[in-house]
Amino acid sequence: MAIKAKQKKASANLEPLPKKLTGIKGFDDISYGGLPAGRPTLVCGDAGCGKTLFSVEFIVRGAIQFNEPGVFVAFEEKSDELAANVASLGFDLKELIRKRKMRVDYVHIERSEIAETGDYDLDGLFIRLEHAIDSIGAKRVVLDTIESLFAGLQNESILRAELRRLFQWLKDKGVTAVITAEKGNGALTRQGMEEYVSDCVILLDHRITNQVSTRRIRIVKYRGSIHGTNEYPFLIDEDGISILPVTSLKLEAKVSGEKVSSGIPSLDAMLEGKGFYKGSSVLVSGTAGTGKTSISSCFADAVCKKNKRCLFFAFEESPQQIMRNMLSIGIDLDQHVKKGLLRFHASRPTLYGLEMHLVFIYKMIHEFKPDAIVLDPITNLITVGSDSEVKSILTRLIDFLQGLQITVMFTALGLNNNSNEQTDETVSSLVDSWILIRDIELNGERNKGLYIMKSRGIKHSTQVRELIISHKGIYLENVYLGSHGILTGSAREAHKLQIQTESVLSDHAQSRKNKQIARKAKDLEARISLLNTEFESIRDDLNNAGDEEKLKKQVEKENLDKMERMRGNDYPFLGSIKGKINNK
Repeated sequence: MAIKAKQKKASANLEPLPKKLTGIKGFDDISYGGLPAGRPTLVCGDAGCGKTLFSVEFIVRGAIQFNEPGVFVAFEEKSDELAANVASLGFDLKELIRKRKMRVDYVHIERSEIAETGDYDLDGLFIRLEHAIDSIGAKRVVLDTIESLFAGLQNESILRAELRRLFQWLKDKGVTAVITAEKGNGALTRQGMEEYVSDCVILLDHRITNQVSTRRIRIVKYRGSIHGTNEYPFLIDEDGISILPVTSLKLEAKVSGEKVSSGIPSLDAMLEGKGFYKGSSVLVSGTAGTGKTSISSCFADAVCKKNKRCLFFAFEESPQQIMRNMLSIGIDLDQHVKKGLLRFHASRPTLYGLEMHLVFIYKMIHEFKPDAIVLDPITNLITVGSDSEVKSILTRLIDFLQGLQITVMFTALGLNNNSNEQTDETVSSLVDSWILIRDIELNGERNKGLYIMKSRGIKHSTQVRELIISHKGIYLENVYLGSHGILTGSAREAHKLQIQTESVLSDHAQSRKNKQIARKAKDLEARISLLNTEFESIRDDLNNAGDEEKLKKQVEKENLDKMERMRGNDYPFLGSIKGKINNK
């Protein structure tokens, strides 16, 4: 434990190797800070690989971005020629020279005048170079190319001695230098010795594979510093050099709980009602004509309607063709293009190699800073690379986009065969959500069925929904099951009509039954009314008979009382009659 503590303390006291940022996009990332400060760096490669451009950009970026003047010593191109050659890249060398931020010194060396003697040295170059450095206070120096200095020498001892002296002189001067050299046979350089005396060696490569060119860069060695050891593709365009670092293998990208709509409400409903996670990757695969581009266009439209930016890479159709076709389903993408929210980039996959496509995509993302991107379709990239290479490219792209929290939607063309199924499985393992569209052939019709095969972290529907594309847009029909399974298209409509017919007939039959019940009810009510009438009549008759008997008794009693009052006791038999009447 004590030894480890001492080692840790010692390492903490060590100062890292000082470096100079180059300003070249991507190179400072793979070199972990740029070129070694105050030391020479060798840049070698075949003709046309970009050595001169790398060294020019090193000087220009230093002067503009870091306020470090630079001296460019050219042995093959004159100052005016060099300025004209890099003007198309946006580098104004004449303006930098006028502002004393840069000096271009052309040194012409005639090979026939170089004598191979023991007295050969570079003192003349040192004097001239020192004057140029001191005249503008240069911090950076470029020698392009070193073969011109030693082209006529064959004596290795003299060559090695002068190389060491040149490199040591640059170190003593304290300038950060770039020396270019041509690649030799079986060695990094033509003499095969420069790489041994250089502190940093960078190899540029320009290769042709399947008639597609790709430029690559590799840091062969870097004394005193860790660095990226892989081959990295780089792009030369109007902005100079752009290098694509290989994505780190560490899965440390941040995640978001925010949702992004697919642009199709019924599809969002299958994804907990809100869509995909922000920063996730989505694959939409299916055969030709199943609506992949339409779905991706809906996604782009939904992003732009939220006043966010979307970048659309098309590998099959031109932007005008896509915008025209989407108008037929009610999606106006042109309005977003005019507002600057949507940008198209359309090209054939064979325009670049796979690595160059990735470099260009990275470059476009850094420039446009989109919230979402669309690649339609990624299967076209297989024409310039194998399945494994496409998977590697997509892995790096997905990792890069996750780190920036950019949502990406890929489309992939299916061919309804086993090999394509395996390809889909390979690509789908990389993405967070996979939407599969398949043809459903029934009753002589070809319809589309949409499945959500997976969606990481989202409780999604497992049902098969029919995808409908009409002039009103895109929507998903609810699952419709018949006696023989899922029904789509005209079969679904016919089944709906059949159900409607059966419903009408059922309603009609129910109406007839209701009428019969109503008639029965009326008959019963009539009969009940008649019976009530008869009952009332009988009750009245019975009540009348009783009243008559009571009235008769009352009259008889009144009459007897009257006769009794009239005759008194003359007729005693009347009392017995009255008693009989009362007893009744």
